[in-house]
Amino acid sequence: MDQTTTLLETSEGHIRLHGPAGFEGMRRAGKLAAQVLDMLTPHVVPGVVTLDLDRMAWEFVRAAGAASATVFYRGFSHSLCISPNHVVCHGIPSEAKKLKDGDIVNIDVTVVVDGWYGDTSRMYLVGDVPLKARRLVEITHECLERAIAVAKPGATLGDIGHAVQSHAEAQRFSVVRDFCGHGLGQVFHDAPNIVHYGKPGRGLVLQPGMFFTIEPMINAGRADVKILDDGWTAVTRDRSLSAQWEHSIGITETGSEVFTRSLLG
Repeated sequence: MDQTTTLLETSEGHIRLHGPAGFEGMRRAGKLAAQVLDMLTPHVVPGVVTLDLDRMAWEFVRAAGAASATVFYRGFSHSLCISPNHVVCHGIPSEAKKLKDGDIVNIDVTVVVDGWYGDTSRMYLVGDVPLKARRLVEITHECLERAIAVAKPGATLGDIGHAVQSHAEAQRFSVVRDFCGHGLGQVFHDAPNIVHYGKPGRGLVLQPGMFFTIEPMINAGRADVKILDDGWTAVTRDRSLSAQWEHSIGITETGSEVFTRSLLG
């Protein structure tokens, strides 16, 4: 454990409060995670094989002297989750799966740099994407940014959830409740859980040094999802489109720091 880390006992479990060394470690991990997704951007085009994208990411992470957190994680064997269209999350790269013109796709990556975990995902538009799908992607990104904007000392987890839920539902979209964000740092998944719905002022009060992901999954149709027989791939039950964006953030003395911003601007 980072020597500047302390443990806070809460109803959510033991939550780590990180000091300056933790923030520096997360900056390095977050930067590489963002670089992976930046590197992939010109390759996410109609006809690309999703397993090829996975291989590119694997090689890029290895060349940086880092590790992929998801390879061999609970039986998962890839460096990316690639989730197109009605796949909500945890889509498995495949030699048989090609992206098509008009697809929207989430690519999720987690890297380990000197023991620190950088976790991020973003949406890509493949070719000529219909307006309704583009709107879903844009609103989901706005949900993430609204949640980040309220994440600061003294705010609550309910404030974060409400920021997402109120914006998504105002656009007649639905918030997936089966998955959530999570604490991270020198472990992949940690307390607290970050749900993307809730009421203002409710739940855990945020304190400086908390690290976690915010990763709203927003559906164009109903919120219900199901897991396919592979044990990983989550899809919308009504086969409506789904979108997700994710950042890893740290709570600072005055607000929050996003560790996984794209370097492309």
